[in-house]
Amino acid sequence: MSWLSVVGVIVFLVGLMVSIGLHEIGHLVPAKLFGVKVTQYMVGFGPTMWSRRKGETEYGIKWLPLGGYIRMIGMLPPRPTDAPGKVRSVSTGPWQGLIENARDVALEDVRPGDEDRVFYRKPWWQKVIIMSGGPAMNFVLAFILFGVVLMGFGVPTQKTEIASIPQCVKTAADYAKNPECTAADKPSPASVAGLRPGDVIVSVAGRPATSWDVATRAIRDHGAGPIAIGIRRAGQELTVNAGLIAQDRESLDEPGKIEKGVGYLGVSPKIVIEQQSLGAVAAHMGDLTSATAASLLRFPEKMVGVWHAAFSGDERDRNGPIGVIGVSRIGGEIAAAAIPLENKIVVFINLLAGFNLAIGLFNLIPLLPLDGGHVAGGLWEGIKRGFARVARRPAPGHVDIAKALPLTYAIAFLMIIMAGLLMYADLVNPVRLSG
Repeated sequence: MSWLSVVGVIVFLVGLMVSIGLHEIGHLVPAKLFGVKVTQYMVGFGPTMWSRRKGETEYGIKWLPLGGYIRMIGMLPPRPTDAPGKVRSVSTGPWQGLIENARDVALEDVRPGDEDRVFYRKPWWQKVIIMSGGPAMNFVLAFILFGVVLMGFGVPTQKTEIASIPQCVKTAADYAKNPECTAADKPSPASVAGLRPGDVIVSVAGRPATSWDVATRAIRDHGAGPIAIGIRRAGQELTVNAGLIAQDRESLDEPGKIEKGVGYLGVSPKIVIEQQSLGAVAAHMGDLTSATAASLLRFPEKMVGVWHAAFSGDERDRNGPIGVIGVSRIGGEIAAAAIPLENKIVVFINLLAGFNLAIGLFNLIPLLPLDGGHVAGGLWEGIKRGFARVARRPAPGHVDIAKALPLTYAIAFLMIIMAGLLMYADLVNPVRLSG
């Protein structure tokens, strides 16, 4: 591994730690605003690298950059009290023992005077805000990072202006053998039609070409045969008749998939770097959020692919799950790549933004021990109290999420197994940007 790769790994890990730290701040700030006692704020897991106490909270960094946490007192309610005059029933079952032990741990930092500072006694809406603050911080950070890329650096944009026209039609294999056109090669439809670099495509088959994507799709959908191409050349509007041919081309919607016999003209767009608007950032964030959410729904299926890649040598899916080790290696690969520094910075920022988006969505899954499980508990408590208010019934007690701990332990166990599988796969068969 080159020194540039090492620098890339370190830079990404620092960005990861900052993201984790901000996630926990998303919990910490509303918790303190609502009066919940927070005894620890930690970034990372394992042994403590550094810590300092300020007031009632210990702030620190741990050695393993695999997450973080804040410790709020009274996350779980105490045991339900038994009726007066009755002996408190005690279950000796294994799950009940774990639940009771978890209750004791949650309340061990409660001191006299802290009765109103425990988490479980806070109004349901405060619980929801506290627990959704972490994922919300990830979303805000992702939006800011995407904004830096799209609004600051800009993105390559395909214009409807023609940049180049191949004089002949060649397959990739033929082009690799001889990039020059020969008498045996078929002339490209664009060159036969008289199109020139600098022409701006304004319509295809009589329909406006508002973007290069629109023009390309119209040409492909038309298939082989004559077609009218409206262009603007030197300020004048012209119509050129071209004879499209059928070609096998890579899908515009599914990279890697080949579409058979689509219409082919033979032109390349002019590409310019354009800074985007705030609305474009929001649209980009929305599209990626939908795509990431869809990927999370297929997470179990994709983990099967990770298993095969780890133990059967199958190729890793670039769009599949990847762990901290794998993402860090990609950071090193980016740093060592022979591309301009500005491009490296853009890729790094995009990588970190996508990581924050994925972590934010993952944490909103309504299962404990994820933040979404606590959010779901708070919302359920709010629904129950709202129904009781409408029905004029006594307010119900706090939702006892401790009852879900058996499921929590099972999910936590699965998460540990999946994390271990990802770490192993990232070591023996990592995702690579280059082939």
